[in-house]
Amino acid sequence: MDQMIGAITALNGWVWGAPMLVLILGTGLYLMLGLKFMPLRNIGAAFRMLFAGRHSDSEGDITPFQALMTSLSATIGTGNIAGVATAIAIGGPGALFWMWCTALVGMATKYAEAVCAVQFRERDANGDYCGGPMYYIKNGLSRRWHWLAIAFAVFGSIAGFGIGNGVQANSVAHAMESSFGVDPRVTGGLLLVAVAAVVLGGVRRIAEVAGVLVPLMATLYLAAGLVIILLSITELPGVIALVVDSAFTGTAATGGFAGASIWIAIQFGVARGIFSNEAGLGSAPIAHAAAKTNSPVKQGMVAMLGTFIDTLVVCSITGFVILLSGDWSTGLNGAALSAQAFSSALPGGEYVVTIGLVLFAFTTILGWNYYCERCLVYLFGVKVELPFRILWVLAIPVGAAANLQTIWLVADTLNAMMALPNLIALLLLSPVIFRLTREYFASAAATTR
Repeated sequence: MDQMIGAITALNGWVWGAPMLVLILGTGLYLMLGLKFMPLRNIGAAFRMLFAGRHSDSEGDITPFQALMTSLSATIGTGNIAGVATAIAIGGPGALFWMWCTALVGMATKYAEAVCAVQFRERDANGDYCGGPMYYIKNGLSRRWHWLAIAFAVFGSIAGFGIGNGVQANSVAHAMESSFGVDPRVTGGLLLVAVAAVVLGGVRRIAEVAGVLVPLMATLYLAAGLVIILLSITELPGVIALVVDSAFTGTAATGGFAGASIWIAIQFGVARGIFSNEAGLGSAPIAHAAAKTNSPVKQGMVAMLGTFIDTLVVCSITGFVILLSGDWSTGLNGAALSAQAFSSALPGGEYVVTIGLVLFAFTTILGWNYYCERCLVYLFGVKVELPFRILWVLAIPVGAAANLQTIWLVADTLNAMMALPNLIALLLLSPVIFRLTREYFASAAATTR
């Protein structure tokens, strides 16, 4: 086992090395510049489109609002609680700054993904809409690039069992055991039943559940975090200064914190940022391709809010609470660090983290079920849907009882393997993205004259 963990650690260090981080941040920055900072200039307009998109008569399987909620159900997960804590515990406060940077340029990446997903989507044998990197590679690029579509689908179908199933079930099991003394096997069994009741109904049922749970859980978690921040509001400027300073100078060893260089802060900030908001990963556009919309640009604007909400709002709240508590340097890590930080400032705060973690992880399992299924449908056709859904729910108890360190390492590695073909496709399709954006805003300007 030690040899296997060592091999995975070595591979993880390689795939998340400087070339991958440059590719992720570079692609986002290139798209942001090519779009002339449109994602940042149109956040307000995007929110208006989101609320208007609760109902739609356009072609598609789910409303634009439900598409974003399905996407957020998969992105707002353990990365927002355990992932942020891990980034800070290993990379220091500066890791939070690099998570923000990843999110800012990631808004352009997420926008581009959704634009391509709607522009190049198609229907499967059951009449349902299919889209995502494998389809915009297949329908948007020449045949010599089609191997990238197969590569993404293979990596996505495997990665789902790590990032979207095993990591989530494992985190829930450990949280329930530490907070309430519930046996991980019991937690795994209960999760299996709850997930099965939803995923066996397909994307429409997943979207309905996500449309209710995601806004509810995010509001409750953010409310608790904001209360803690307001109680220590005078210390917040110092914490922000610490985050920015540590991002460029590194963090010295203190207490149980071993110290971190600038490179470690960047590596863990970007890696956990991508794990949390999935910008560049290629997963979210699979959900946005099913939206009831005739405008790739409108859905792209709705989609980019996923990165904004996930990292710049939810992850920031978690990070600020951890840093304000001072517990980040005690040697604690993961969800245990987040729970300790919340409980230090708020009576019963650890239960907020536990309940939030359970709900976040549950909806992430639902969202990633759909992503993984679409990858397999691309490879083998609609006949795999039911067998896959059964296998998905049966894997939950296994993940609940598995080794957490190994699961996190595998999930991180597979994230990078998914991102590579997707980022290459976005760069190649960037002229299409820029053209569609120019045409949409030119048309919108003409109608207002």
